[in-house]
Amino acid sequence: MSLTGGNRNDVTQLLPLLDKVPPVAGVVGRPRRRPDMLFADRGYDHDKYRRLLWQRGIRPVIAERGQPHGSGLGIFRWVVERTISWLHGFRRLRIRWERRDDIHEAFLGLAACLITHRHVQRLC
Repeated sequence: MSLTGGNRNDVTQLLPLLDKVPPVAGVVGRPRRRPDMLFADRGYDHDKYRRLLWQRGIRPVIAERGQPHGSGLGIFRWVVERTISWLHGFRRLRIRWERRDDIHEAFLGLAACLITHRHVQRLC
């Protein structure tokens, strides 16, 4: 994961994010290094990114601008928004005060552990 400024456009980080996907283990044979498909909303609708995804062997499933929303993309967007709001519940993550990336990422990992622990406690 790479840290960027808060005012960066998400689409600029699409390819670096795909490059950092770890191998998927568990299936016999060589582990997969990249996903089969990439689901994205209208913000990623550009021929350049579609072409780059096809070159990497990834089928882009991207909602098109100006078309009615019937693809099903965005149905589960609330999951992402909810998770971000949970992370914003930790004051140190809401506004980044740390100058060092490794410290910020450590607090992010700690927050993820605490959120997971809270949900596991509810199940028990």
